[in-house]
Amino acid sequence: MIEARHLRVLRAVAATGSFSAAGRELGCTQPAVSQQMKALEASVGTPLLIRGGREMRLTQAGEALVRHAAGILAGLTAAEEEVAAIAGLRAGRVRLVSFPSGSSTLVPTALAALRAAHPGTRVSLEEAEPPQSVELLREGDCDLALAFRYEGAAGAEEWDDLVVRPLLTDRLVALVPERHRLARTGSSGSVAIGELAGEPWIAGCPRCRGQLVEVCEAAGFTPRIDFATDDYPAVVGLVGAGLGVAVLPQLAVESVRPRGARTVTLEPAVRREIVALTLPDLAQVPAVAATLDQLARAARRGKRAPQGDTSGQK
Repeated sequence: MIEARHLRVLRAVAATGSFSAAGRELGCTQPAVSQQMKALEASVGTPLLIRGGREMRLTQAGEALVRHAAGILAGLTAAEEEVAAIAGLRAGRVRLVSFPSGSSTLVPTALAALRAAHPGTRVSLEEAEPPQSVELLREGDCDLALAFRYEGAAGAEEWDDLVVRPLLTDRLVALVPERHRLARTGSSGSVAIGELAGEPWIAGCPRCRGQLVEVCEAAGFTPRIDFATDDYPAVVGLVGAGLGVAVLPQLAVESVRPRGARTVTLEPAVRREIVALTLPDLAQVPAVAATLDQLARAARRGKRAPQGDTSGQK
C-alpha cells in the first residue's frame, strides 16, 4: 500500500535531486529519507530511483508516480480539511426524521438554535411515525429519529441497539367539543375515560389509534370510531365541529389551535415517552451530537418534565 508520507518524500527527492537535500526540505535526516524511499519501492515492487553520482534520476515508474502524487496529495489535503471542518462543526449534515407533532413543536426551536450556533451544519427533515422512523434509522436512511413509545406498552426492548436520548413525557388528553357536557371540566379537574364510552370517536395515527383502543378496553368499553385520520388539525377540526371526541397527546394539541374544542385531563394518566434515537457510531459525529443537545434544550424550554439522560447508552 502506498502511504502519503512516502509520496511526499518521493516528490521532494525528485524536486531536489538528492536524499540530503530532500531531508533538509522536509525537516528530517538523510537516512530517514533513504529508509522511506526503500519502503515505497518495496510497496510498489519496482525501483523508482536511479542512484548514481551526486544526483538521482527517476525511473519510468518513478516519473509516473510523481505525476500522480500531486493529485493524490491535493485530494488528501482537501479530504483532511473537509473532515476537520465537519469535526469542528464548521460543516456537516444531519438527516432527521420526526413524527408530525414533534416536527411542529420541538424541531423548529432545536434547528433554529443549531443554525445560530453552527451555521455550516445542514439538517434535512422528513416525517415518519415510529416504528417506520426507527427502521429508517437502522437501515441508514437517516441519522437521527425523533420517536415515541407509550408507558407500559409491550416492546420496550425494541430500542436496545440504539442510543436513546429521553426528551420529555407527553400526557394524553381528551378533546371534546366546546359545548360538550364535559367541556367545563377543563384543566382544573379530570374525568375518567369511561365517561366518554358512549361517544363517537375520532382516532389519530395508527399507533395512537391502537393505544386508544387499549386504554378504552381497559376501562371496560370498545370505542366506536367514526373517523380516523393521521392529520392532527383534521382531528381537531372534526371535534370542533361536534362530530365526536378524541384522545390526543398534549404535544399534538399544542401543534394546532383547537378551535371549537376543549381539552380535558384524563384519569388514569396515559403518557408517552418522547425520545431522540441514533446509532452508537453516529452519536459520536459532532453534528449529530449537537442536534441531540439542541433537541434536549428545546424540550426543557417547553417546560415539560425531562427524563434522565441516557445518551450513549444502548
